[in-house]
Amino acid sequence: MPPVKVVVIGGGAAGFFAAIQCAQANPSAEVLILEKSSKLLAKVKVSGGGRCNVTHACFDLKQLSLAYPRGEKQLKSAFSRFMTNDTVNWFETHGVKLKTEEDGRMFPKTDDSQTIIDCLMKEAKKLKIEIRTETEVKSVRNNFYGGFEVMLGNGQTLEAAKVIVATGGSPKEEGLHWLKQLGHTIEEPVPSLFTFNIPDKVLHELSGIAVNPAKVKIVDSRYELNGPILITHWGLSGPVVLKLSAFAARYLAEKNYEFTIKVSWLNEKKEDVARMELMNLKAANPAKQMNHLFPYILPKRLLDYLFIKAEVDPKKPWAEISKDDINRLIQNLLYDTYTVTGKTMFKDEFVTCGGVSLDDVNFKNMESKRIKGLFFAGEVLDIDAITGGFNFQAAWTTGYIAGNAAAK
Repeated sequence: MPPVKVVVIGGGAAGFFAAIQCAQANPSAEVLILEKSSKLLAKVKVSGGGRCNVTHACFDLKQLSLAYPRGEKQLKSAFSRFMTNDTVNWFETHGVKLKTEEDGRMFPKTDDSQTIIDCLMKEAKKLKIEIRTETEVKSVRNNFYGGFEVMLGNGQTLEAAKVIVATGGSPKEEGLHWLKQLGHTIEEPVPSLFTFNIPDKVLHELSGIAVNPAKVKIVDSRYELNGPILITHWGLSGPVVLKLSAFAARYLAEKNYEFTIKVSWLNEKKEDVARMELMNLKAANPAKQMNHLFPYILPKRLLDYLFIKAEVDPKKPWAEISKDDINRLIQNLLYDTYTVTGKTMFKDEFVTCGGVSLDDVNFKNMESKRIKGLFFAGEVLDIDAITGGFNFQAAWTTGYIAGNAAAK
């Protein structure tokens, strides 16, 4: 009986991991990775500022699945087979020690993404996985024998018994048209994980200021989150903004990235509590200068900006601060309002919401419900996560399952 030939389309994290698992599970399998570009594991290389955020130190299945605005339910079952601790163990048994940072992100101890790339490349070589770069796949179709014909951009056709699609996120639906032709539903790709562009030059002058935690709410929506926020020279960024952009990805795309946000620089502080605290301070310390006795610790430049915005002179004694002054200050501390007119994405690390509909895939083996022998892994699926290593974890998990299933 001839060896089974498995073609993996995509030379990224999910593709490599699927190929490695497949070759490991079935040593007689011929595994071939096809990569459209000249670069392998490109996203691994640039992620985490070149350090590669391999996974997240969250070892509770339910908590982990909450990091995925799309795919939470389906990944719960997938994670029961390959979890974050399995990722850590896999890399450690292959010579790569990981470390955990304060925010839970996990990186190689070397702080160099090349460590992860070298590990995956070495394992692929050891397992005799064939790799072809600059090889575009134009289409895939069933052949007479129950396998597949993989049509390449150069006109060549490859025969395969199984195919694993791990092409990553596509910024446009046209990039997934060949999967649509196979009968799959494609959820329209829209950007996820982006920062908010705010045309406010005075705010831009505060670039570099961070507050942790703050609360950000998208006005007239249900989207509201807490976390670290960063002021940039184009608007607002930081984990809370990126997380919000992920959960509200489709809503914000419908809004054409023009919307209003409210920022509470005091996080969950209630309005009536803040008012009482400021009024009590005024009553108890009438002679004290306001900026010498202010109850909330925020970066000085930000506080100065909020005082100016509220038209309050902080050099006045508390006795001269009126009730209206306090009300305006509270508005700016708790409901600081900005108009967002666009987004900024980091091209090399772009993440999309959208892709192959999750209803089309059996998450027990990552096989297409439409076509037997066709498997999916990684961001080509309508799965995406917040920042912190979660997108890579989904790639390792789905790659692990797809690779093992295709090996059978």
